[in-house]
Amino acid sequence: MGAGVRLTGVTKRFPNGVEALKGIDLSFDPGEVAVVLGPSGSGKSTLLRTINGLESTSSGKVQVGDLQVQAKNLLAVRRHVGMVFQQFNLVPRLTVMANVLCGRLAYRNWLTSLFFTFPASDFDLAYAAIEKVGLKGREWDRVDRLSGGQQQRVAIARTLVQQPQVILADEPVASLDPSTSEGVMELLVDLARQNGTTLIINLHQVDLAMRYADRIVGIKQGLVHSDTLPNGFTEELQRSLYA
Repeated sequence: MGAGVRLTGVTKRFPNGVEALKGIDLSFDPGEVAVVLGPSGSGKSTLLRTINGLESTSSGKVQVGDLQVQAKNLLAVRRHVGMVFQQFNLVPRLTVMANVLCGRLAYRNWLTSLFFTFPASDFDLAYAAIEKVGLKGREWDRVDRLSGGQQQRVAIARTLVQQPQVILADEPVASLDPSTSEGVMELLVDLARQNGTTLIINLHQVDLAMRYADRIVGIKQGLVHSDTLPNGFTEELQRSLYA
């Protein structure tokens, strides 16, 4: 089951002085599919990265379920929060199976991680995840032999084996062609709904947001610009967001 996410007064100022987030107050309900839209440099990626602790906040609080996101409990947070990246973040020379099993490393001790050994139960989870993303039979192929869309499916399978309560997807279809993008979006949303997982996706494509989101959040210049159901995300709001 998905976990709720709450950001309260979240700011993020980088060492170069850029203020990426300027007091964000947002909450996402368990099991919700939310799309975050906004122009480049609006703070969308920084917003997602504060939720799993890849970026620390300058002030404010981020909560995932019962856990506050902070340095002392990042391992626990990342067991519950999966991340799908634009550039896949796979190890090209490793097999599909090996890349997917990386999603279980947070559950294993350092010695197991060092020698990259996993129990049979982890392999069972990995086989099931690979089948769910439509890559059954490709488990032992190197990922650098797969298409971009297939590599993104491997990244999604890696996230699934974490058994996360929240999945964050940062521009997951930005480097894919339109047809492949549709397939990846359908996969992400279907898997989230099947598992009751909270799904928060950063996108540039308004049309995909309108089709797949339960809710659309607009971010502009580090602030919440709009927060609405898809049918309330009017052309006027869109023009204002991207102006």
